[in-house]
Amino acid sequence: MSDDHANSSGDAAEEVAQLRASLAAAEARIAALEQIIHDLRRDRFGQSAERVDPGQLALALGGAPSAPPPASNDNQPPRDHKPRSERRRNRGRLPAHLERIEQVLDLADRHCPCCREEMRCIGEDRAERLDVVPAQLRVVVTVRPRYACRRCEDGVHQQPAPARVVTGGLPTEALLVQVLVAKYGDGLPLYRQCQILARQGIQLDRATLCDWVGQACWWLRPLRDLILDHVIGHARVFADDTPLPTLERGLGRTREGRLWCYAADDRASLGHGPPAVAYVYARDRKAARPAAHLAGFSGTLQVDGYRGFRRLANQRRGGAVTLAFCWSHLRRRFHKIHAHNGSPIAAEALLRIGALYGIEREIRGQAPEARRAVRQARSASLVEALRPWLETQLDKVSQGSALATAIRYGLRHWEGLCRYLEDGRLEMDTNTVEREIRPVAKTRRAALFAGSEGGGDTWAIATTLVRTAILNGVNPQVWLTDVLERMVRSEVSSKALHTLLPWTWRDAQPAAAA
Repeated sequence: MSDDHANSSGDAAEEVAQLRASLAAAEARIAALEQIIHDLRRDRFGQSAERVDPGQLALALGGAPSAPPPASNDNQPPRDHKPRSERRRNRGRLPAHLERIEQVLDLADRHCPCCREEMRCIGEDRAERLDVVPAQLRVVVTVRPRYACRRCEDGVHQQPAPARVVTGGLPTEALLVQVLVAKYGDGLPLYRQCQILARQGIQLDRATLCDWVGQACWWLRPLRDLILDHVIGHARVFADDTPLPTLERGLGRTREGRLWCYAADDRASLGHGPPAVAYVYARDRKAARPAAHLAGFSGTLQVDGYRGFRRLANQRRGGAVTLAFCWSHLRRRFHKIHAHNGSPIAAEALLRIGALYGIEREIRGQAPEARRAVRQARSASLVEALRPWLETQLDKVSQGSALATAIRYGLRHWEGLCRYLEDGRLEMDTNTVEREIRPVAKTRRAALFAGSEGGGDTWAIATTLVRTAILNGVNPQVWLTDVLERMVRSEVSSKALHTLLPWTWRDAQPAAAA
């Protein structure tokens, strides 16, 4: 009986252990599903900002010591701490280049009401207000007189017709650029532009504007290619991609194309090269796409955790391409977990990463040598302490939880996360390229999809030119209008096309025009 009792007790203990394991797995699965639901709700209804209060994080840890500087994933320089009312006050300092139209409100009678002597002007009060003249459409009429000699029979003589971007079409170069910048710079889809034109009596179909955009980008494609070459020729390139739904002709549905984005910007480390961003459309997200776009690149790629970039680095022999991974992506994973359940482990991870970002804010805008020295002196020890802490926490949490997934993500990309410590020219994250993805998302929300693969390519060309001009402080409307006019008139040869790049064009303009 004792043996039977012992066997039954062992079976019961084993069954209890199995039930407990099943319960733990079920709880982990429930927690993971709840995290997914929370992320979906937050993406749809919540705020996009990932700011957190370090004081609240410290409270979540049960009275932790003084919190480090507030975390920031936008890597912006520290702002002056001024009263809110003073920061928001507009003192009316309008730009000097704007036209001034003076309205003088003078006295009808300048004689003194007492003695009737003529009064003298002792000063004046001036107040400026910002006015607007709504966009005005006009018609450019090209007149070409014909001449013939009464004595000779050499025929009719006439000045040849000027070349146009749209052969035989209505738009001038300025109108074409207006359509381009409105859609790809300001997120105004073509059907809304048709409605705006219709209010002024111009009835145009959306397909007509689409054709105009395609023909304008045919002329501008070489400039986009030059900008892409400029970015790829840089030693440090940010890379990312974003979905671009593309209509499949004849099927009445869309498929997910991709818009690949490559950026070069050294302004944070006092680099003197012009910043630029280039977009390339592709049918899918295969690793072969960035490999083809970056065929001539050698240097450091600052990227997220996409496996295609790892494959690209492994295929290049001799370490021609190295990867620097993004701390913002790691921080975002912990932020989602903390926003869902207030996890103390996620809170401490956010505090530790926030301390690194606090150091970055202090050294932004300094020389690469100074940035590297500060990182080695202050950031390196924090990073070295973070890894064993993550490994310790990984053993404490359920391996199927979102927290474990976030920790494994950091450990799996650890070498690339630490690379910024060794090079003062590198950034801590890929926010530089993510900022250039946001305008694409804004336009995509309004336009919904690209009409074809050609439309996706047009999207990439136009966005490259508009965003690169803005990065260099150039008005894209003025620049692209001048570029199209000069290209159509064949004033610039293919060998001199680099003179039309926004930074070269800007430096060649007179001071008044600039």
